[in-house]
Amino acid sequence: MTGRILVGTSSWTDPTLVKETDFYPRSASSAEKRLKHYASKFPLVEVDSTYYFPPSEKNSVLWIERTPPTFTFNVKAYSLLTNHPTRPDSLYADLRAELGDLGTRNLYRENLPAEIVDEVFQRFHDALMPLHSAGKLGAVLFQFPQWFVIGRASRTYIEECAARLRDFRVAIEFRHESWLREDNRAETLGFLEQLQLPLVCVDMPQGFDSSVPAVAAATAPDLAMVRFHGRNREAWEAKGQTAAERFKYLYTREELGEWVPRIEHLAEQAKETHVLMNNCYRDFGVVNARDMGDLLDLELESPGNRLSSEDERLRSALDHAHSGL
Repeated sequence: MTGRILVGTSSWTDPTLVKETDFYPRSASSAEKRLKHYASKFPLVEVDSTYYFPPSEKNSVLWIERTPPTFTFNVKAYSLLTNHPTRPDSLYADLRAELGDLGTRNLYRENLPAEIVDEVFQRFHDALMPLHSAGKLGAVLFQFPQWFVIGRASRTYIEECAARLRDFRVAIEFRHESWLREDNRAETLGFLEQLQLPLVCVDMPQGFDSSVPAVAAATAPDLAMVRFHGRNREAWEAKGQTAAERFKYLYTREELGEWVPRIEHLAEQAKETHVLMNNCYRDFGVVNARDMGDLLDLELESPGNRLSSEDERLRSALDHAHSGL
């Protein structure tokens, strides 16, 4: 029996989407109205902001109120918890005061007192509990950095993250090829299967040292996940770019079509499969999410919210411009 497939994007608030496109009508002039509009178009979204600043219980409640009962949020784990460098001013004010002046530009989890890390994990958990209780929390995405390579210490930390957030689904995305390289692939998939943690399958630029292979595997019975980062290698490796510029890539239908049988196979193995477009530059993510929904024969929108002729013209224009990206 095939599981449910949900398609969405990795942000609904990117400035290039809000300010430079017509995805949101002029009437969607507030954060509340924009989320309501997005949720009328797609059943799933990824919250990207929680990577930069930890979530709050207040926002969780607002997200619940502003979306339909069946809407699903995936939430990115806070950067401190995924071993990324973290801005001190993003940390909870009282915890930052406890640390005093560290004289450092970035915070790293391994350099902080254990009690501070414990408290960050607990507050992150508590802030998401309303979403979980409402049945709207899909998964917490742990996207680990390029230097998080395969090894005992890394596997132990993944186990720790899963244990600390045991109330939630925790999904794992690797950014170093060592995990899914052919000689390590079976070991990695077996490790995730043992913990019943979904592997986040990725489509990303290939051809450089840390490129993660596009492996499609379901490692948990309840959830599979695929994230599309674009294939713009030049932008991926460039320094000083914004997140939107890094993921500036519009997939063709043919490129997305390569994934259709793989996604359908994942859906045969997992109760639910999440497909997320992370190419959130201007309309690219929402256009490709609609494309993928069409290719998978999904009903993304209500009859009153189907693609307009203007949307179709946008699709044609972006397809034509694709070769120039």
